[in-house]
Amino acid sequence: MPETPLSARRPVAAIALVTSAVLLAVSPGYGYHRDELYFRMLGEQPALGYFDTPPLTPLIARASVGLFGDTVVALRVVPALIAAAVVVLAALLARELGGGRGAQILAAAGVATTTQVLIAGHALLTFSVDLPLWVAAILFAVRALRGDGRWWLALGAVAGVATYNRQLIVLLLVSVGAGVLAVGPREVLRDRRLWLGALLALVIAAPNLFYQVTHDWPQLQMAGALEDRNGNDNRLMFVPLQILLLGPPQAVIQVAGAVRLWRESRLRCLVVAYPVACALTLYSGGRADYVAGLLVLLFAAGCGPAVRWMSTTGRRTLLTGFLVLNTAVSVVVALPVIPSTALEGTPVAAMNGVARDSVGWPEFAAQVAAVVGGLPPQDRAQAVLLTDNYGEAGVLDRYAGEYGLPKVYSGHNELYWRGPPPPSASVAVIVTAAAEHAARLFTTCDVRGRIDNGAGLSNEEQHLPILVCRDPLRPWDQFWPDVRHYD
Repeated sequence: MPETPLSARRPVAAIALVTSAVLLAVSPGYGYHRDELYFRMLGEQPALGYFDTPPLTPLIARASVGLFGDTVVALRVVPALIAAAVVVLAALLARELGGGRGAQILAAAGVATTTQVLIAGHALLTFSVDLPLWVAAILFAVRALRGDGRWWLALGAVAGVATYNRQLIVLLLVSVGAGVLAVGPREVLRDRRLWLGALLALVIAAPNLFYQVTHDWPQLQMAGALEDRNGNDNRLMFVPLQILLLGPPQAVIQVAGAVRLWRESRLRCLVVAYPVACALTLYSGGRADYVAGLLVLLFAAGCGPAVRWMSTTGRRTLLTGFLVLNTAVSVVVALPVIPSTALEGTPVAAMNGVARDSVGWPEFAAQVAAVVGGLPPQDRAQAVLLTDNYGEAGVLDRYAGEYGLPKVYSGHNELYWRGPPPPSASVAVIVTAAAEHAARLFTTCDVRGRIDNGAGLSNEEQHLPILVCRDPLRPWDQFWPDVRHYD
């Protein structure tokens, strides 16, 4: 009896639920990521936009804290659910492209066990929110390109919403548009529903665009700063990461997916969209994960051919073995399996920046609090905290109530625009890698301690000095522009 299109519903749902359950079970591991601390801090003051990020992820952080509590696990409920959504969307893509029960299960399991999805589901990152929006947009594009123009409206709605997380959805739309112009189907350009979908996207995105226009396009300024700082490294790692984000076995299936899409004339534009998106990302110095949604498409498209290829026991055993091996590697790399005290010197510490940036934050706050606690009462009354980056500011904001800390300030990204300390602040407890520069801004500066993350991990904060500086040589608002930096 032939299988029905819906026969994979239960196993796909089971894979999605197991994925979420595993991610929630390990969510306390290592601790907050620096971006989570920042989004939590931004979410305390909701806004239409922030200099370095639109409002969606900070609002998710705010809602998570309000609903589930002010803990690291609370911030990771939504990412775990998002990972489950990506698993289901991958299976739906496989089904849309003619894959039967086996292809849908392979798509779900193959995506659920990748480094890309596990990292996105483990921590609340902008990438975490982008991924399901991209995959949903691609699914709707596939349906619209195959002739059901109603899905252009759904695509427009998702694209509009996606701009509130990052403007990267424009990369997808431009790339697909270039593919349509290059290889068709050009008749979709005459479908008024496509243009209604574009109008809907603009209407939904209008407040976000208004913020960008009225604030001198901060996202473009941030993109330039990121390209200056990380562009060359991103370009160097781009091609290897195209293979490693999903894994080598999945990469082979992606090739089969590209062939399958090319054979359907109305979907050839999606094959073209991938290299166009890669070229634009390389030109701008963007990260390899910017095109991750298209990798999911290619993999899902290849699952049908892969299942047919596994018609013999030997082939099925071979591919299953490779997928199981990739799963094991992905779990170790992406999730807090290795104890934080053993991370230093391992490939995980080198490969997974999220892991490195998730270790030592409670220790950081406690050590700064010890310095603040050692100040005379009159100094504490006039003290402020200064940090180099938003992660450091975010953790001091998170533990301010527990330790009775003064207000924290930073010149990093959005925090610069929140302004300098008040004129009455005559004492600053500063955590910075530029101690000599800080010393030139005050009458006196003394080193009172150094950060130790307790794991011996060489991350960005390890061994930073904690300074106590007194009496700024100029008013705060005069030298505040000197501490501004975007990255």
